[in-house]
Amino acid sequence: MSAEVVAAVAQAHRRDWAQLLAATARLTRDLDLAEECTQDAYAQALRVWPQIGIPDRPGAWLTTTARNRALDVLRRESALRRALPQLVTDQSVSGPEDGLDDDRLRLVFTCCHPALSRDAQVALTLRLVCGLSTAEVARAFLVPEPTMAARITRAKKKITTARIPYRVPSPDHLAGRVSAVLEVVHLIFTTGHTAPSGAHLVRRDLVDSAINLARMLHLLMPTDTEISGLLALLLLIHARDDSRLSASGRLQLLSEQDRGRWDTRLISEGVALVTVALRRRPPTRYAVEAAIAAVHAEAPTWQDTDWTEIVGLYDVLLQLWPSPVVELNRAVAVGLRDGPQAGLDALTPLLAEPVLATYGYLSAARGDFLRQLNRWAPAADAYQEALAHTDNTVERAFLSERLGDVQRQASATITFEEAYR
Repeated sequence: MSAEVVAAVAQAHRRDWAQLLAATARLTRDLDLAEECTQDAYAQALRVWPQIGIPDRPGAWLTTTARNRALDVLRRESALRRALPQLVTDQSVSGPEDGLDDDRLRLVFTCCHPALSRDAQVALTLRLVCGLSTAEVARAFLVPEPTMAARITRAKKKITTARIPYRVPSPDHLAGRVSAVLEVVHLIFTTGHTAPSGAHLVRRDLVDSAINLARMLHLLMPTDTEISGLLALLLLIHARDDSRLSASGRLQLLSEQDRGRWDTRLISEGVALVTVALRRRPPTRYAVEAAIAAVHAEAPTWQDTDWTEIVGLYDVLLQLWPSPVVELNRAVAVGLRDGPQAGLDALTPLLAEPVLATYGYLSAARGDFLRQLNRWAPAADAYQEALAHTDNTVERAFLSERLGDVQRQASATITFEEAYR
């Protein structure tokens, strides 16, 4: 099999999987059968394309192949399938009349239906919309593959038995449902941007899946400013990815990163999107988060960062989306604007926040401010707490390095004091 064919099939999988599966599901009204036929189409491409050549329109070839396979199965098993529950695909209420009736949107909204748990929504979105294998989804959730296979099967069964409609919501329900979909996309991105555990800082598959989802939603709903805000946020954060690790694999903080390695194309695209998204009144949380990321992206150096503007944007964000994590980020920005003691004072009330009790970034932020104040022993305690709540190997190495530094400083201080007693 030629490398060219393999590459073409892989590209078609990345580009066309969601459209192909969604269109086949509309025909079969059965997610399992649609997934099986879609997988068969890609497998057949690997067998046939070396003989016939790569089609001019690979997506169209794959769609026809999957639909023909589905029709064969439906004809062969028509009597049995008439007795089974099926997806509800009432075409009379298929979606708004403004261009949103797209098969991929049907699939996304079905996977993110509020009747499903958040874990089920994310798992189904990764599996069916992003095309990740069950094993890859299981790794994202840090569970065994059989556990994830059972979870996905239960979720698909619930869609059918609960008669969750396979359609885009009507206009009066669309806004609320879009927000739920975007929360899933954002969760996928944040999980990939800094992996909760493992040897790698970034899960590229999850980051790419989230950005592709956001791009797809923006393509299908270009006037939705909430989607524009989320896409802007993802692009502006992703633009810094190549600078987050040193050549030796050490974590590089934002203050240490080589901004010459930031992706200026993504930054320009993200800034243009957030400019549009901020025109909405009031702006969405994603637009404000993207504006914060844009301030960082447009600062020529770390020293040029406008911390006053960032603190002000966090104040706006707290009004739109009150969250202990937002309060934490604001407190850090206050410390970077007004000095480490101000930052430490802003962090102190958050120590009693239950949501942050096991959030390692709170302890790490305290450790940094304490270190800057030369309070070595408390800083060491804070870094040890952060280590206890961090399972990512890259982050643990960074925190261990910081811990070792402050412990040496503490030891040197004790030795100095003892020498002059």
